[in-house]
Amino acid sequence: MAKASARHILVGTETECDTLKTQIEGGSDFADLAQQHSQCPSGKSGGALGEFGPGMMVKEFDEVVFSAPVGALQGPVKTQFGYHLIEVTNRED
Repeated sequence: MAKASARHILVGTETECDTLKTQIEGGSDFADLAQQHSQCPSGKSGGALGEFGPGMMVKEFDEVVFSAPVGALQGPVKTQFGYHLIEVTNRED
């Protein structure tokens, strides 16, 4: 069965998500920005969500995690919780 590990930053607006994405692409540290800005409790651990399987996260999040290249920054991804920047850190298909 497929498994993945990912980290994310959850914010309230697409604009804030875009701003953080630009900062990361410019060299800012993902984990530092997650600690400073993420509205998810995982922000305290740099946005790390640990390992999970398909169907354990909301649909929009799941689709990205199980299709995006490992290590590539994805987002903004809109879910019922807000806007996410997502980085798949590991995946076994």
